[in-house]
Amino acid sequence: MADFSQRRDLFRLGGVGLALATAGAALNPRVAAAEAAPTSLLRTVLDRGHLIMGTGSTNPPWHFEDEQGKLTGMDIAMGRILAKGLFDDDSKIEFVQQDPAARIPNIVTNKVDVVIQFMTVTPQRAQLVAFSRPYYIEGVGLLVSPNGKYKTYQALLAAGKSVKASILQNVYAEDLVHQGLPESEVMQLDTTANSMQAVIAGRADVVVVDASTAKWLAKKNPNSYVDVGFYWGPQLYSAAMRIGDPDWLHWVDTCFDVAMHGSDFPVYSTAFAEFFGEKPPEQKIGFPTI
Repeated sequence: MADFSQRRDLFRLGGVGLALATAGAALNPRVAAAEAAPTSLLRTVLDRGHLIMGTGSTNPPWHFEDEQGKLTGMDIAMGRILAKGLFDDDSKIEFVQQDPAARIPNIVTNKVDVVIQFMTVTPQRAQLVAFSRPYYIEGVGLLVSPNGKYKTYQALLAAGKSVKASILQNVYAEDLVHQGLPESEVMQLDTTANSMQAVIAGRADVVVVDASTAKWLAKKNPNSYVDVGFYWGPQLYSAAMRIGDPDWLHWVDTCFDVAMHGSDFPVYSTAFAEFFGEKPPEQKIGFPTI
């Protein structure tokens, strides 16, 4: 009975209590650095005392400057989650602002520790960099004007050939639009801004944009845009790192898992709600669905 009581008391501590009681020293970054492989970037970052992250500054809701000129966005939030996991301080991060074309070169040349810059995962890119577990599934979305003829996806679909859909000009524009609105007339314009303005001006009934952009603009400008809530064409967004460093990759994956499904979920959920206007589903207690 004594043994059972002791075991019961131990389990009462649970993962949190037991970890705090026995592993306090391991929370020290210097101690953690000693546990990492000598060649791993994990040890380098911990020894340095801050994370170096490549990202952008001009693409809301992913990375952009707020009214005070401070970098913000979902990519920035994910970087701060890593800094918090490394140093228990989300300010210990240096942002290297870069063009999207520099994302892979800056990883390969070790200019940055990690890139978090709305980077789409592809098998071709995965031959050059190592991708973390995805932190968002991007897609294609639709925005209409609250003053327009059509307010829902069902109405747009039913209108068929009468619908004019604007989109940024590219070689896949026609096919992309027709995957969601098979009979619509496609208007290809030179910039995303002009394609969105066409809806405001009444020259187009709907604009086809990234789903994240649709969610962001509908949240920030409800008097100008309505997100009809239909999305297609899933693509994965992940953090990217150098190939050949399993310790670093595994640590980033673990940190993202804890943020998206575990004890740090409130941080991830708050950022998700801020930038997309919705809360992600919480992990249910019991069988893991990571």
